[in-house]
Amino acid sequence: SDTISDTISDTIVLMQHGKVIAYASRQLKPYEDTRLVVPNDASLREALLIEAHSSPFSVHSGSTKMYHDLKKYFWWSGMKRDVATFVAKCLICQQVKIEHHRASGLLQQLEIPVWKWDEISMDFVTG
Repeated sequence: SDTISDTISDTIVLMQHGKVIAYASRQLKPYEDTRLVVPNDASLREALLIEAHSSPFSVHSGSTKMYHDLKKYFWWSGMKRDVATFVAKCLICQQVKIEHHRASGLLQQLEIPVWKWDEISMDFVTG
């Protein structure tokens, strides 16, 4: 009986609408993991990913940084894969990511005109 009550008092349970959504055990030794274990619930995991990536306090970080930030507090099987997939599907990240910008290209020399004053070009220097 005491063992059961000790186990219950040493467990942190996060509930929403009467359902367990995450839990952590304090029975772990100091060197062991104390992150919240997120159940296999796609909508809950999606909500965590959205909050970690798209909330007003986040900066649309890449998958590596987002994974390291999330793994400080949470754990679920396949979390790294889920984070990478989520970030890869983020439209804002796809548009802004430097790899998706077209390179400017090399400067091209102007053709030499056949007739004098046939073409005039001018460089504007400002600043």
